[in-house]
Amino acid sequence: MARRATLDGWSRLVSWLKVALPLSALAILSTLFLVSKRINPEDAIPYAEVDVEARLREPRMTAPTYAGTTRDGAALSIRAAEARPAPKGSQAASATTVTARLTTPDGRSTELVADQAQMSGAGDAITFTGAVAVAHSTGYTVQTEGLAAALGRTDFRSLAPVTADGPAGHITADAMQLTADPGTPGAYLLVFNGKVKLIYQPVATTSAQPQTNP
Repeated sequence: MARRATLDGWSRLVSWLKVALPLSALAILSTLFLVSKRINPEDAIPYAEVDVEARLREPRMTAPTYAGTTRDGAALSIRAAEARPAPKGSQAASATTVTARLTTPDGRSTELVADQAQMSGAGDAITFTGAVAVAHSTGYTVQTEGLAAALGRTDFRSLAPVTADGPAGHITADAMQLTADPGTPGAYLLVFNGKVKLIYQPVATTSAQPQTNP
């Protein structure tokens, strides 16, 4: 009898828990919803819409890179902070904060930095504008406001007057051109033309004076 009474007690306890536990869970969940901080889902929508709308209106690429080889065997690489496709009604894609490197087969290299660049509609040339700085491995550094470069051959031409410093001294010229030497295959020429002015700056040298003992 005692055993049967014990079993009946457990049965009543289990039946009571089947009802009490779900009710307790509902009460806890209700408390959580009442106490939790309300979040307005619309707070983040304006920011997301602005970003998406800007991307749709002005598509762009971040940190694009171009690399290729010219017909004369020079390696050309171009990088930019940001590039945009050609806008409606135009055929020129643009880029900002641009760096370029040209390495010719003779082992010479040319580094270029520019504020902006535009690709031609045919995709065979690029124009660098803004503050354009060119450094050649022969020791010349050139400053200009515009420079055009062919992508299929080694041909850099300034579009504005240039100032340069190098082994010969300080140079000002109407134009500058870096191109393959037509008379010597595998050789390249860095030429300043137009009204060219050179201020020769000889390299300072020191000579040791002989010493004599009294």
